[in-house]
Amino acid sequence: MILWRAYQQVLAAHPWKVQILTSGSLMGIGDIISQQLIEKRSLEKYEVHRTLTMAFIGCSFVGPVVGGWYKVLDRLIPGNTRMDALKKMVVDQGAFAPCFLGCLLPLIGTLDGLSAKDNWARLRRDYSDALITNYYIWPTVQLANFYLIPLIYRLAFVQCVSVVWNTYLSWKSHQA
Repeated sequence: MILWRAYQQVLAAHPWKVQILTSGSLMGIGDIISQQLIEKRSLEKYEVHRTLTMAFIGCSFVGPVVGGWYKVLDRLIPGNTRMDALKKMVVDQGAFAPCFLGCLLPLIGTLDGLSAKDNWARLRRDYSDALITNYYIWPTVQLANFYLIPLIYRLAFVQCVSVVWNTYLSWKSHQA
């Protein structure tokens, strides 16, 4: 409880900074889990640069874009009723998620040093599977997020769930 209260105080004082740092930290953790538990890499084969890249993407792209999106979405569809949450989820998953994923995967490829041709090939290979997997996880999470979670905590809530999602994305985007 002490950590949660401290987090709330810092979040209240510096919401944007805390949301961005939380996003970056949890994306980095997702990559560590991917490398160590999914890919079963030894510590000698652990790619620190990859984890730092994923954390950088969380801080510089995911945190600002998703955090900003939630603010825009709350202006587009004000309210917290079940119907409002359903509308937000439909717009989020129907419009935002496909575009966001279509930007995120090539960004990861670019920062991994892929050529434009290889990046396009990876996007074509991975996008459909990633989007379908997205639809298994995120509609239910987003319904809960939009209905139960205050706006200031939405990005943090989503990023906690995202540890599993980021683990998947890290694994998916770094397959040979």
